[in-house]
Amino acid sequence: MGEDRPRPGAEIGLRALSQAEALKPPPDRLYGRARGHALRPRQVRLLAETLPRLALPEAEISQPPSRLWLEVGFGGGEHAAAIVQAHPDITLVACEVFENGICSLLSRLVLEGAESTGPLPPNLRVWDKDARPLIEALPEGSLERLFLMFPDPWPKARHVKRRFVHPARLPLLARVLRRGGEWRIASDDPTYQNWVDGVLAAQGLFTVAMRATAKPEGWPATRYEAKALRAGRQPVYWSCIRT
Repeated sequence: MGEDRPRPGAEIGLRALSQAEALKPPPDRLYGRARGHALRPRQVRLLAETLPRLALPEAEISQPPSRLWLEVGFGGGEHAAAIVQAHPDITLVACEVFENGICSLLSRLVLEGAESTGPLPPNLRVWDKDARPLIEALPEGSLERLFLMFPDPWPKARHVKRRFVHPARLPLLARVLRRGGEWRIASDDPTYQNWVDGVLAAQGLFTVAMRATAKPEGWPATRYEAKALRAGRQPVYWSCIRT
């Protein structure tokens, strides 16, 4: 499904990269609000009783499992839940700061009334803070796979620095992703798609092994993907291999 010819929109992304503003280091905050509507009693219990049971132990940061996967911004948790079920031999750290999204994932895992006692996937860890300090703290080459599924596109020009896919961030991601490791990206936003094409075309740390407009096999669906398809927006899927 990969493409060897120049991709539509890549020229736009490259022009964006040539702007001085785009090349400035990213700001301290890459995400929006941390809470939406008021939490219901069930959600409060999930955060107080279930979330701590899935917290990432400090020992696993300095000495991570041999097969460590990381998802940055898991949204509603559909992708993360499907990954840990389909791959019981890996450990997934799922990162999200939006409390309502965290509750969405946790509510999939435990029945109501069993927030403090219900069984949880042994291969899932939840990081409820900014993913960047965690990535910085992980040892070199410790990640086998990295996921960025339908991130906030930050479409306004003044917010370019807030995009997770950013030239200033690629060396950090390349440091923590082992050689031959895979970085999966998906987006339905045309501006972000052009931006990703431009960023990837202007670097040499990752090889774009695939760029597809049909969802590849083995990529679990998300609610944001379904919403995009209903609205007539065409997602793009990238598979990038650490060289």
